[in-house]
Amino acid sequence: MSLKEELTILWTNGDPVTAEYMVLMYAVNSIKNSWWEKVEIVVWGGATKLVQENRHIREKLLEAMGKGIKVRFCKGCAEELGAWEELESCGFECVYMGAPFTEILKGEGRVITI
Repeated sequence: MSLKEELTILWTNGDPVTAEYMVLMYAVNSIKNSWWEKVEIVVWGGATKLVQENRHIREKLLEAMGKGIKVRFCKGCAEELGAWEELESCGFECVYMGAPFTEILKGEGRVITI
């Protein structure tokens, strides 16, 4: 698989409508319709709090994972927002994303920021 066929969605927006009808809809349809071979959602900032507080969005994100979309939360944000333990107990991966995201940006994959 070429890195050019990998999409990373950096999701920082805490709006539930944007979450469901852009981030999650596009990610799921990208895999379903083979627009991208690999899709990853990086959850950072306000989106972290949204997932913690909004059960519907959390369930949609878990469904997306079940369809093959990789999801990683910024552990630093999750810790600062008091969400880390809860997110990990739901099955989400929390990692310090500074270095991994920098590598994504320096690579040949594609990034969109929401």
